[in-house]
Amino acid sequence: MKSVIYTDAAPAPVGPYSQAIRVGPWVYIAGQIAIDPETQTMVTESIEAETRRVMENIGAVLKAAGGSLEDLVHVTIYMTDLKDFPAMNRVYSGYVGDKPPARATVQVASLPKNARVEITAVAFVPETA
Repeated sequence: MKSVIYTDAAPAPVGPYSQAIRVGPWVYIAGQIAIDPETQTMVTESIEAETRRVMENIGAVLKAAGGSLEDLVHVTIYMTDLKDFPAMNRVYSGYVGDKPPARATVQVASLPKNARVEITAVAFVPETA
């Protein structure tokens, strides 16, 4: 059975998709860009600020699902310029700890709202009784 995960602590979807979908213990998190959930505006100061906001958004969705960033098992990172990879990676590594999830990073031509980074993820979050 699938269920929708939603929280006001992460940006509202900007299209016909859910913030995340839970199927059993698996949580599939939609691509997150650096939208501030309080203002619904993009954070654009730097790649570091964008990455920080994206990871905070993912953390908020996971919290709504009963989990945390420690539950991530796979992440896909989309970037518009891989020259920003080292700076993004420094911020990202601070969120995933010493047992980081599997990951792929790819460069793309563009992202919604002119974002420089978008991250989608899968987490394993056992349901509590």
